[in-house]
Amino acid sequence: MEKKRTDCPALPPGWKKEEVIRKSGLSAGKSDVYYYSPKGKKFRSKPQLSRYLGNTVDLGCFDFRTGKMMPGKMQKSKQRLRNDNLSQSKGKPDLNTALPIRQTASIFKQPVTKVVNHPNNKVKSDLQRATEQPRQLFWEKRLKGLRSWDVSEEVLRTMDLPTGLQSIGPDSSDETLLSAIASALHMSSAPITGQTSSAAEKNPSIWLNTTQPLCKAFSVTDEHIREQELKVQQARRSLEEALMADGLARAAESTV
Repeated sequence: MEKKRTDCPALPPGWKKEEVIRKSGLSAGKSDVYYYSPKGKKFRSKPQLSRYLGNTVDLGCFDFRTGKMMPGKMQKSKQRLRNDNLSQSKGKPDLNTALPIRQTASIFKQPVTKVVNHPNNKVKSDLQRATEQPRQLFWEKRLKGLRSWDVSEEVLRTMDLPTGLQSIGPDSSDETLLSAIASALHMSSAPITGQTSSAAEKNPSIWLNTTQPLCKAFSVTDEHIREQELKVQQARRSLEEALMADGLARAAESTV
């Protein structure tokens, strides 16, 4: 590399400009410019130079490559900034000036004019419908007639629902209600209260709350909770006994 170090009159006395010309490689012939302070500190870019000099020297029109003050460059930058501010002040174009779209759809027998920016148009947004996917009403009917089988191909006995649970909607049966409650417990973390609106009983096709099962509103008392806790304890005890018996049987087989 070839180095050339000269004085820089545009900077305070003692500042040096160094130009390093590359001799080899793909960038042969190109040069890198550096500046040295009177104390020998090296600067590789104009921002570093500006931070070091601060307000002592105005580097607004200073050209880092040539080491000279160029007022014309300052004027161009100001003009560019002025044009940017002017374009931003104009803002976005008025959508009302957009032309209507002439298009032909298969449902129309002749071309129609589609106006998307009419001043009387009002867009209504439903946040609940925007975040939730639409659900099919009474989809639990598709589970009618299905049975669960165990490994021995015997039909599993279904649960006996409390008498306080009354189903609503078309084809209301205990099987449909059981499927609706099971799906509601699986798909939602919200409390299961049933259809709290009385209008759902008159016309469930319109007033049905799809997040709740197909049953009338019900309440769970402390007695119901205690009964379920007792059933869970009995089921766990039976499972523990079955696992223990299975473990003893396996141990006996391994010793034979």
